[in-house]
Amino acid sequence: MNHLQKYINQVRSHLLIILVANNAFLIGGWWYAHHIQHLSDINTLILLGSCALVLTVGFAFLSTSYLVSPLAAVWRAVLHIAPDTADTQAPNLQKIPLGRELIVSLVTHIYQIASITNTIEKIADKEQTNLDHDFIATSLPLPLVVLNKEDTIIFANQALAQYIGQNKTDMEGKNVYSVLDMAFTNEQTFDAWHRNARTNKAVAAQMWERVRLNLPDREQTNQPQFDLAAYYNQDNPQGFETMLVLFDHTNQYAQDDQAMSFVALAVHELRTPLTLLRGYIEAFQEELAGKVDPELEDFMKKMAVAAGQLSTFVNTILNVSRIENNQFTLQLHKESWKDVLENAVSAMHARAEVRGIDLQVSVDDNLPEVGVDRVSISEVINNLIDNAIKYSGTSDRIMIRAYQTKDGVVETTVQDLGVGIPENAVPHIFEKFYRNHRNRAQVGGTGLGLYLAKVIIGAHGGHIWVRSHEGEGSTFGFTVQPYNQVAGRAESSNNKSEIVRNAHGWIKNHSMYRR
Repeated sequence: MNHLQKYINQVRSHLLIILVANNAFLIGGWWYAHHIQHLSDINTLILLGSCALVLTVGFAFLSTSYLVSPLAAVWRAVLHIAPDTADTQAPNLQKIPLGRELIVSLVTHIYQIASITNTIEKIADKEQTNLDHDFIATSLPLPLVVLNKEDTIIFANQALAQYIGQNKTDMEGKNVYSVLDMAFTNEQTFDAWHRNARTNKAVAAQMWERVRLNLPDREQTNQPQFDLAAYYNQDNPQGFETMLVLFDHTNQYAQDDQAMSFVALAVHELRTPLTLLRGYIEAFQEELAGKVDPELEDFMKKMAVAAGQLSTFVNTILNVSRIENNQFTLQLHKESWKDVLENAVSAMHARAEVRGIDLQVSVDDNLPEVGVDRVSISEVINNLIDNAIKYSGTSDRIMIRAYQTKDGVVETTVQDLGVGIPENAVPHIFEKFYRNHRNRAQVGGTGLGLYLAKVIIGAHGGHIWVRSHEGEGSTFGFTVQPYNQVAGRAESSNNKSEIVRNAHGWIKNHSMYRR
């Protein structure tokens, strides 16, 4: 007889005994009430009904634990081997009063299956997590690195080892930021994306162009440059949370840098003749003021404006070149923001007047003195006003306002009522060489002015932003810090009234400073 049939017979016998006992009690109660106590039929019926209820409830409670004990033993066995309830005590199979042989057999099979499953999982996990035996990972000709949840490198292929000049085994087990010191062209770094993906995404992918890898044993001009692709999977069962692939473009980007250096060199040669030209124009304007007809005076004014625009172009190219070579230095002094702003705006009045545009300036009273590099910050102001002039369309006014925010910083806005910026172009407006394709043919420019403004404001410890709607104009704004805040965080200074800062266009991963 098998164990299941034996268990069924035991349950049947148990239930039979209960029913027989219950009926015997009822018959005995009837005999006692009718023949001994001589109760009436109604009283006898009431007594028998009460006895039947009490006996039924009593037998039900007594039988429940007895009949359910085999199932409870199986349940405790399952909880005992489950990962999240492994602290549950294993059942005592010798104390099972009913169906012991069946339950012992079932629990034994459960333990065997769990043991086999655990062994298979360990073997599979060992095989799957060891990427050194994966043909695709090891044979991929592109540098590849795989990270776990702690940003630790759990696999790096030979292509990456050769690319950065390190031993493959030396990289594995280290934090990725200690191995790959990457710098990006804007704040959208790998670290910023990675933190956001971990917070808001289950799966994510991202691509970066023109990433620079800083290797301590190479010169600045010979650092690898590449495009970076990243894939993030929060719940990867093998622990491969993040994968990075590097696409080398060092030669291509180096040629671009050399081209930029050549342009900067060529532009630099324009500075001397341009300075002479502007000097002669200013001298002619002073000497000939009121002595020539208005048409010639208008010609002289337009020549001065054109020379000023050319000078701005030259300065922009040279400053971007200095930034790329980490040679752009700012000297922050204590300045009156009202004076700095009004002087910068006055230099743009002639350019605005030629276009028939009125520059309206509003500066709040009692602004704190700020810590700025007067020359560089004036370039930012001039650039924003120049852009507002270019894109004003048929509008005849530009509003410039300066005020102190709730955070205590000084904010300045330049607002035009012109053509505005398409929504899809706004996120890229401060990128180097970026120009909106819709108006690049109508409006001249290099795509470097706003990039330079962002770098300069960042070096000042401020923030630059834009709000725009196509056809409704644009508002550019930036902040500078009061001098007492700047001085409190001075990086280096040889004079209490001067703070020196460097600006560069490459943004490092912030995690570099947390490890």
